[in-house]
Amino acid sequence: MAAELRTESHLRSILKGISWRVIASTIIFVTVWQQTSDVWMALKVVAVEFPLKFGLYYLHERAWQQIPRGGIRRLRDRILGRK
Repeated sequence: MAAELRTESHLRSILKGISWRVIASTIIFVTVWQQTSDVWMALKVVAVEFPLKFGLYYLHERAWQQIPRGGIRRLRDRILGRK
């Protein structure tokens, strides 16, 4: 039975990236602020890491959309000689 190909829209990938980056960047902000006692430094770190990591996350999401569901298991089974 062929694996069903389900894809997410670009908008969904963007919204997932933004929601995750808000959570992760908040953690980074608090960590930098706690360690340096410098709010401006924490904001500068977040200003750099948010767009960089968002872009990488988006590309990662879109790359995974190119792999059909079940494709990894089929590849594993082929490597291990399973039927």
